[in-house]
Amino acid sequence: MKILVITPPLVQLNSPYPSGAYLSAFFKQNKMDSLWCDLNIELFYSIFSKEGLTKLFELSEEAALKKADEFDRRGEDFAAYNLRRYVSSKDCWIEWIDFITSILCDGKKNVSGREKEHQLLYSPFAPRGNRMDSYLASLEKEPTVDDVKFLCSYALADIADYITAVFDSGFSLVRYAESLTVDDSSFAEIEKNLNSPVMEHFYKPVLENYLSNKIDHLIKEQTEKLLVCISVPFAGTFLPALFTADFLKKKYSSKLYICFGGGFINTELRQTEEKALGKYIDAISYDRGYGSYWRLLIEKEEYVQNLNNDTLQLYKLRRFIGTEKVIAPLWEDEEAQKFEEAATFNVVPDYSSIDFSRYPRVCDDANPMHRMWSDGAWIKAYLAHGCYWHRCAFCDTQLDYVCGYKAVDTENIYKGLVQTAGEKGVYGIHFVDEALPPAVLKKFAALNLKDKAPLYYWGNVRFEKAFTKDLTDFLSCGGLGSVSAGLEIATGEGLKNINKGTDIESIVSACCAFKESGILIHAYMIYGFWNDTPQSIINSMETLRQFFAAGLLDSAFWHKFVLTRNSQVYSEWKKGLHKELRPVEPKESRKSCFAGNNLHFAGEDKYSKFGPSLDAALDAWMHGQALDKSVKKWFNFEVPQPTIPKNFIDSYIEKYERKKAASCAQKINFNSGNDYYWLGTMPVVSDKKVKWFFLQEEMSAPLNSHRTQVCSLLWGLRPSAAAEERQSVIDKIKKAPELLNYLQGFRGNGLVCI
Repeated sequence: MKILVITPPLVQLNSPYPSGAYLSAFFKQNKMDSLWCDLNIELFYSIFSKEGLTKLFELSEEAALKKADEFDRRGEDFAAYNLRRYVSSKDCWIEWIDFITSILCDGKKNVSGREKEHQLLYSPFAPRGNRMDSYLASLEKEPTVDDVKFLCSYALADIADYITAVFDSGFSLVRYAESLTVDDSSFAEIEKNLNSPVMEHFYKPVLENYLSNKIDHLIKEQTEKLLVCISVPFAGTFLPALFTADFLKKKYSSKLYICFGGGFINTELRQTEEKALGKYIDAISYDRGYGSYWRLLIEKEEYVQNLNNDTLQLYKLRRFIGTEKVIAPLWEDEEAQKFEEAATFNVVPDYSSIDFSRYPRVCDDANPMHRMWSDGAWIKAYLAHGCYWHRCAFCDTQLDYVCGYKAVDTENIYKGLVQTAGEKGVYGIHFVDEALPPAVLKKFAALNLKDKAPLYYWGNVRFEKAFTKDLTDFLSCGGLGSVSAGLEIATGEGLKNINKGTDIESIVSACCAFKESGILIHAYMIYGFWNDTPQSIINSMETLRQFFAAGLLDSAFWHKFVLTRNSQVYSEWKKGLHKELRPVEPKESRKSCFAGNNLHFAGEDKYSKFGPSLDAALDAWMHGQALDKSVKKWFNFEVPQPTIPKNFIDSYIEKYERKKAASCAQKINFNSGNDYYWLGTMPVVSDKKVKWFFLQEEMSAPLNSHRTQVCSLLWGLRPSAAAEERQSVIDKIKKAPELLNYLQGFRGNGLVCI
């Protein structure tokens, strides 16, 4: 059995989206040949290459010059100047584009050189765009070759701006026609945009020249229909996915069985009855996909029978019989559900077909958290499917990707990721969990430490009291480099209202621990809740300012609240709760909307005016600026004075310090069920003291003739020590009460208890 898995454009550039890796691995694990094609990176090079830019300017320069003339007539001189500069400098852009992408791929395309970096930076004949100019102008020093990677990143953004302005308004570097898909559009309106310029002139050749060759080879080797799984993770990938399906249907007709799946499908097309989808696809697979594809493919003979049965319901598979009939999924199937749970536990993503050196690592911001996200090739995986809390009021808690919590086999995933890292030369892992469970993170870190920490990783967590300083030290030593988490609304009452399941004290404590352990932190913020007020927004903003002023956050992002059909708050509203929430029933003009999860509610635009000021303040804070400026002064309209005390966050930091000291003072007890690990460097004796380094600081403790063995004993408690060695050390310490008391002085300074 042959299966083709496709990732359509457009998603983040620096790493492949993981759904293809998981599906491909799942099929192979079940003894089916699977080929994964990441068409996102193929479209990127279809545009951002000598051949691509040559075609782009041929297709667009006339329109660009015409638009420049229009700008001139309207007195928009700079916009006109910028467009003419692109067209006039087209040969320069074409000549330099391969070098630019090579720099962002760390020179792997063999067209870069340090000398050319100097030339791009200093030569008056090198290409320039508005974003490149703005970056150079923002530098508070003379530019050096260390700025070249930023310059190349902004060069891509400049070309993307040109494409959006004069060639295809739906294009951006990481999404395509997103607004069309999430707005109140009917499927017919989306179809009208199917053959848009980038799709027709740049993506279609990818399908003709790259994908068709692979499909031609696959369909020669089997008699039944080739199963094609197209992942649609985001709204900005839906139209390209539809274009892909349209191309395949027209070229291969009845030789393929095409399924859509992925995050956008799971949230927006959960209940769709849109028969017109049958022109493009044969089925929609929901949630993880393992159960539905297993039901479809249990046996080769059954697969053929299933395709020919136009009444059969299958587990989590919505079937389209042409454009005449839609067969709803079977949501309950105990056998398929058990199979899916087992697959979730065991599947390790398969990146064997991916060349990570082709993926550009862009730098769009100097903020260290932003650099970590984009300037690196990350192998994406998850330690747990779903969220172990899954009760936040604003979240899609009714959907499997949130509520269907299931941890994976930690040892299995660790072994697989280490193997992939060795094969690909990429040792960074981005865990894409909704919320990484602390206990599972601890286990993963322990495995990594046993191997002397070859993997470096980051992911989303929940700010909660489980993240003690001891645990974060252990996780940091074990490879955890940064975390992101939802803070949402930074007020005590607000956190209760959204059922966040944590409080400000726990959040501050977790942030303190992460930061002290050298772990970067990003926070997600939300404003415009159904029960928001100007006071709650200003209080949340002031609390966020204090987080940054105290050095507890590295970056953050404000989102505007969107009510969704699958959220906890909407589910509770239907039960008569949340009287202040007033969802707006769709008007006749909206009843034909294609995407069905987002809902309007009375007053949803009430606080939109706060957005620009919130963003401006946050951008300054993330770069260490204006941290003492009153939050009121960011607004050009009247807002209330914050009622948050000036020492609000500092008071919780003091509580954290007291609790940390009390924890370190607790008597060491190897029979308590906790594990003790030495995370410091090898202790050495110097000037009658024991000295070592921990968290980049030199530590010391007094030493006398009875305690000279402490160095070897502490070193025997390191995480990479063999189990027999650790146990031998523990036994020795237990037999020497005076040594146990002496070790107390090392708690919190390298000796952790988790």
